[in-house]
Amino acid sequence: MKVSQQGVQLIKESEGLRLQAYRCPAGKWTIGYGHTKKARAGMVITADKAEQLLQEDIRDIEGTLNNSGLILTQNQFDAFADFIFNFGAPKFLSSTFYRYAKASSSDPRIPAELRRWVHSTDDNGNTAVQPGLVKRREREIALYLKK
Repeated sequence: MKVSQQGVQLIKESEGLRLQAYRCPAGKWTIGYGHTKKARAGMVITADKAEQLLQEDIRDIEGTLNNSGLILTQNQFDAFADFIFNFGAPKFLSSTFYRYAKASSSDPRIPAELRRWVHSTDDNGNTAVQPGLVKRREREIALYLKK
């Protein structure tokens, strides 16, 4: 399965486009549409490069989801792709909602578990609720539950 155009749009809306590297609330250097792997201080890219990096990140996410053992609808796949884009595959694969989805992708506890993922931790170990993450989880949940 692949991330649909709707899923790509969700990621783009959630991340926003920044052509100059910046530190995200978690303190990671980020550029383009939330790309962190190659981002560094002072880096500047074009919109085309941002799109290329996004597609690379999405391919990695598709691999994670396609090898996860989950049986998902397209909407569920896209919602989880957005989550993985935000928090990464290791956190996704160790999450309680992943275990619930592995047993049944329609488990009614999944939305409540997703809602727990709204905190970020800075370089000093301080944790805070991020309003942007609250909104992002709600968009993911709405898509996940959409028939």
